[in-house]
Parts: sequence; structure tokens; C-alpha cells
Amino acid sequence: MFLPDWAALNATLNWLAHGLWNLSWWQVVIYTLVVTHITIASVTIYLHRHQAHRAMDLHPSMSHFFRFWLWLTTGQVTKEWVAIHRKHHAKCETKDDPHSPHAHGIETVFWKGAELYRAESKNLDTVAKFGHGTPNDWVERHVYTRFSWQGIVLMLLINLALFGAAGLTVWAVQMMWIPVMAAGIINGIGHYWGYRNFEAPDASTNITPWGILIGGEELHNNHHTYPTSAKFSVKKYEFDMGWVYISIMQALGLAKVKKTPPKLQRGTFQPLATENTLEALIANRYEVMANYAKQMRLACKAELATLKAKRADMTTLLAAKRWLHRDADKVPAAALPNLELARAEHPILDKMVAMREELRQLWLNTSMSREHLTAELAAWCHRAEASGIAALQEFSIMLRTAKA
Repeated sequence: MFLPDWAALNATLNWLAHGLWNLSWWQVVIYTLVVTHITIASVTIYLHRHQAHRAMDLHPSMSHFFRFWLWLTTGQVTKEWVAIHRKHHAKCETKDDPHSPHAHGIETVFWKGAELYRAESKNLDTVAKFGHGTPNDWVERHVYTRFSWQGIVLMLLINLALFGAAGLTVWAVQMMWIPVMAAGIINGIGHYWGYRNFEAPDASTNITPWGILIGGEELHNNHHTYPTSAKFSVKKYEFDMGWVYISIMQALGLAKVKKTPPKLQRGTFQPLATENTLEALIANRYEVMANYAKQMRLACKAELATLKAKRADMTTLLAAKRWLHRDADKVPAAALPNLELARAEHPILDKMVAMREELRQLWLNTSMSREHLTAELAAWCHRAEASGIAALQEFSIMLRTAKA
């Protein structure tokens, strides 16, 4: 008579219920958070900063670790991801942008961002035009690209073996992590809501100043302003987790940073703006205009204080102040009436808005010679300092200390 091996059956049932590691629920949660964070780090360091923008070099061992990990946890093909991202930068906020919320709608990008990615990955012209320079070795051709979905199946089997039935939940979270965090939040929210340090030529925003959960990708406006920088944080209060990992790898000889955000250099005060001043302005135009925006906010604050002291109506200026430092094409049509009325009521702010546009034209005008542009810059500084507006005077003096 056959007698079941109850000990073996109990061991099998225990494995099915708890897996080889037999962890508590909170330990499984910690494991899930760690592995999803490694996936985020792999995306931002390897796919984004290293492959798509060439902002840094990686040691072959690190590069292959990231490739292998992404194969296990996302099934993404390096060439496809890089091509789609480069096209996003090249066609940003247009109908050809693969995932702009301004072209496709915020709800579509947030909830169906992964579907937009899959659809664009099938566009062979996109992959051929924008996917150059990505790995094309034997393992890429015969494993990671050819069997892209088998990696995530292997990850499922590993999770089931380690955690039993709970492994299916761990795997589901891993599979959702990049579609939600990258395709939804970065591509959607990162072009729709948040704050802007710089007037980049698109709608990119910084979601939060602390780039931890998505490895620094939260600082999306900074990235679109300086796309070839390996470091995304630019302000003292901003934190880029991806940059922390890159710095550690660089200290260990596993990475080499090629570029970080440029910083406006200050020298001695020049009686007149020179060609060197012009070069510094053009090279650091985003930082310069951010400084101008700061002066404009101070001027606006002073105007509001005056209105308050007079007990005058502040409604128009309060509604317009967020748009005073923006490029004209970035101001929504609904905000234009308030902006025009505020400028008409406040000559100081009107003058600053007008002179901001004049300054911006110095690097947009490609038909003038360097000598002509330098003379225009010197004339701009003279008008700023003769305006009687303290904010303009301070900015012009700062500008004349800039050096390339």
C-alpha cells in the first residue's frame, strides 16, 4: 500500500506558499522596493544618461549588468528605447513627439504611455534614424533583442521560486513600475505639471526638487535644458539620486562623466559689454534668463507691495505675475488679457518684459555678425542702467561681469 510522504508534501506546500526564502510580508515589500529601484537606476543611468545622451561612459561590466537587469525586469530593447527618447527630444511637443501630453493629451500619456511606447517601437524609421550607436554585439542580437520577452518570464520564475505565490505580486509590481513611473509620470506629468528653473524651448517641468523615487528623472525641466549633462540637479535644494550613484561609480573607476550643467563664470567688471560677454551670455543663456526672471520677480514683489500699501486692487497683477518672465509663445491665450493689462498698469514691469525679449533676440538672431551683436548687447546694458529700474540695473551690472 502506497503511503504519502507527508513531510515532503508539507515541504512542497510550504515552498508554494512562502518560497525558498520564506520571508515575512514586510521583507517582501522591502525586496520589491529595492529591485524596482535598481530598475529605475538602470533606466536613468544606462538607457538615458549613458546610451541616449552620451553624457557619460560606463565600464563594460556595469554596462552589461544594466543591460541584463533591464532584460529581466522590463524586456526593453536598448536601441528602441534610445531611438524613441531621442525622437522625443528632436520633436518635443509636436505631433511627431512619441509621448507629449500636449500632442496626445495628458490622460492618454499618463494611462497609456506604455502603449504609445510600444506603437513607436514598431516604427522602423524611428529606430533606424535615432537608434544609432547602441550595442550590437552577439548577446544583444541573439538574446536581449531576439528574446526580449523571455527575460521577464525568467524574472517571474525567479520570483515564484523565491517567494512562492507572493512572487506573482512582486513580479506584477515590477512589470508596472516602468510603465507607470517612466511612461506615465515622467513623460506625462513631467511635461504638464511642476516648476521650471529654465525657459527651455518645450513644456518640460521639474516634478519635485528631490529626485529619489524615479532616480532623478523628476528633474525633467533641468534635463531638457541641459540634455547632455550627466547631472540633473542644478539648484542647491535639488537632489538627484542617479547622480549619487554615478558619482560613486566614477570614484570606483566604473564610470566617467563627460558633461555637467554649465555654470556662468564671473570675472572683473567690464566698462562695456565685450565679445567675451556675448559669448558668456549665449553659452549660459538659460542660467542668465533664470537670473533675469529672479530680478523680475523682485520687481513684481515691489509693485505688489506698493499696491498693498495703497490698498489698491492686486487681482490683475497676481494673476499675471507667473507669466511675466515666460517666452511669449509659452503664455496661454487665456492669460494674455491679464498679462497685457498688468503691463499697461505697471510701466516698470512692461519695460522689463520688453527688454527681456530684446535680450533673448541676441542669441536668436543668426543673421548679425559678432561685432554687431556685441554692440547691441552693449547698447542693451546702457539702456538697462539708464532705465532707473533697480532690478534692470543690477542685472546689467551682473551681466558685465560674466566671462566665457
